[in-house]
Formats: sequence, C-alpha cells, structure tokens
Amino acid sequence: MLHNIDINKMNTLTEENSDAKQIIGQLLENHHRIVSTIAHEIRNPLTLVSSSLQVTELQHPEVKEFPHWKQTIEDVEFICQLLNELSAFNNGEVLNYSVFSIERLLKNIAVSFAISLDSEVSDIEFSSSIPSNLGDYTGDKVKLEQVFLNLLYNARESICGKGQIYFSASRSEDFLVIQCEDSGCGISDEVIDYIFEPFKTYKAGGTGLGLSLSKKIVESHGGSISVDSKVDQGSIFTIKLPI
Repeated sequence: MLHNIDINKMNTLTEENSDAKQIIGQLLENHHRIVSTIAHEIRNPLTLVSSSLQVTELQHPEVKEFPHWKQTIEDVEFICQLLNELSAFNNGEVLNYSVFSIERLLKNIAVSFAISLDSEVSDIEFSSSIPSNLGDYTGDKVKLEQVFLNLLYNARESICGKGQIYFSASRSEDFLVIQCEDSGCGISDEVIDYIFEPFKTYKAGGTGLGLSLSKKIVESHGGSISVDSKVDQGSIFTIKLPI
C-alpha cells in the first residue's frame, strides 16, 4: 500500500524526469490492477461462504446458540466490508466527471442523514446550513457523496447518547468549504496524525480505509481535507474544493 511519503517522492520524480513518469505510471496501473484482481478473487468465494452461513442459520436456527457462531458471522461480514472498501480505495482516483448542483447534492445528503437518525430514534441533534448560492460543480458526484456521507456517519458513531452534529457549506474566494462538526468523543493526539493513512483507524471494528479513501477522492478533485479535534469535546472535519 502506498503512503503519502511514497506518493510525494513519485510526484517529484515524474516532474523531473519524463521517462520516470512513464515507468511510474505503468507501475501504478499494474498496482491498481493487481489489487483489484486480488480483491475480486477473494470476494467471490467469500460471498458464497456468507450466503451458505445465512442459509444454514435459516434452516437450522439452533446454530445461533453454538459457541463462536455469532463471531464467525461478524468476521465474515467484516472481511466482505474490508474488500469492498479496498476496491473503492484502489479506484479512488478514477473520477467520472459531470456538472451538477452542489447545493442540491448537499441538501439531499443532509435530509437523508436526518431521516436515518429519526429511523434509529437517535438522541443526536442534527442541523445543517447549505446556502443557495453555491452554484454548479464539476466533479464525481457519486464519489463526493460517498465522502460527505462518510464524515456524517463517522460523526454519528463518535457520539454515545446525546450529542450534536452540524453540517455546513460555504463559498470562500475560489473554494467550496464543507464542514462536519460533532460533539463526540474526539480523536487523541496519538492518533490524529495518522487517521488519513490506510488501515489506521480510531474506531472499534473500523477498517481504516474510510478516511483515507475520502482523502484520496478529495485530493483527486484538487482539494484538501483536514481535522481539528479534542478528546471528549468533538471534531471538525473541513473539506476545501476548488471551484
């Protein structure tokens, strides 16, 4: 898995040497193809295993009382989730551009998230501020929606019991600024420097690919993502996208 330091070194090489640019491009293409192939080949039989376990449970409900049955189901589900996120991470830089209303996208996301909280009878208070002067945006609508939803879901998971989440957007000079603020558990100083790296996670049961994928998608749009957090006080994630 490539880390930021590796990518920075490769970018420097490609800027200085055209031959290196071509070679590195081929290596990266092969890297993406190999990761996709491995994830695909593992996911297919694993899906069959998962289906077989579900059928077994339906036909023989007593297995739910067997030692380690629940843990086995959860482990299989986690591996499936990991493979799906690995595939998404591997293709995070591949963008399908379109022109769309960023205001409508953000408002739809806010409404959907609010509905999900209501359906869970959550004690979380959610509010949003999406102005009507954001204009159109050119980018990958599906991938950006994935990024914004990931931030909101992370915020929800960081709150135990009552809390607040605030989702906002604004225009600042040549940038679109989207923020997700929560009153959750916060992120410790020991972890915060690494949360955007692959397989680094501060959530129990997390894969460590959600935020790294979000970073890759945002940077592929020429933007940036950052976080300001304090333990037991909450976090503010900020995305800046050029417009």
